[in-house]
Amino acid sequence: MTENTFSGMIDQGHYSLLGKVEGAEKLLLSGRRNRQADLESAVTFFLEFLRGFESFDFDLPCVTVFGSARFNDGHPHYELARATGRALAEAGYAVMTGGGPGIMEAANRGAKEAAGFSIGCNIKLPFEQKPNPYLDKFIEFEHFFIRKVMLVKYSTAFIVMPGGFGTLDEAFEVATLIQTGKLDAFPIVTMGGSFWDRMRDFLRNTVIAEGAVAEDETRFLHRADTPEEALRAIRQGIAP
Repeated sequence: MTENTFSGMIDQGHYSLLGKVEGAEKLLLSGRRNRQADLESAVTFFLEFLRGFESFDFDLPCVTVFGSARFNDGHPHYELARATGRALAEAGYAVMTGGGPGIMEAANRGAKEAAGFSIGCNIKLPFEQKPNPYLDKFIEFEHFFIRKVMLVKYSTAFIVMPGGFGTLDEAFEVATLIQTGKLDAFPIVTMGGSFWDRMRDFLRNTVIAEGAVAEDETRFLHRADTPEEALRAIRQGIAP
């Protein structure tokens, strides 16, 4: 791909098209393709990053809340996330989530109820995931890995509510970035009562005990049962 070809592809006329190619991530991961196809995919990555960087321009300190889309209004996990979003906003933090329903909606909703700044990074899925209605800023991504960069890039603390594979993926990616020195040792706070207890036992009794992770490499991990405990862990874990 020549420089002129690249420049032509990223002009305003192609900007939104290439930044939002339907099924682009699945196509990229479908197996070996020719060099031209992979270079064109690289352009879509750049454009999607560019849309994200242009969309998220704010000065507030930010906390990202991870959690399942499957816990609805009235569920204890939903209500805890909602109260936590509210407490974060009242403490002066912007609240960022994956922008969808469930725990994500709850945290954004709590932030909005406290007149805070609420941000969403949604993802296109085969089963449609609509953005929740409590967002001040919102962008939809095609690629999971770009979305995860955005969820990490703007935050100085992370709250992990109950969730499934996606939540685990996000939490462990942040933990890996901190462990390897790619990200400052920002606090990761797990919430949800006993939901994470067996995971903590596994880390302590197997992963750390076997020497796969050193105990001091988990110093940024905290447990909280209430929004107040979460805020305390965040404030203590971020260097002044």
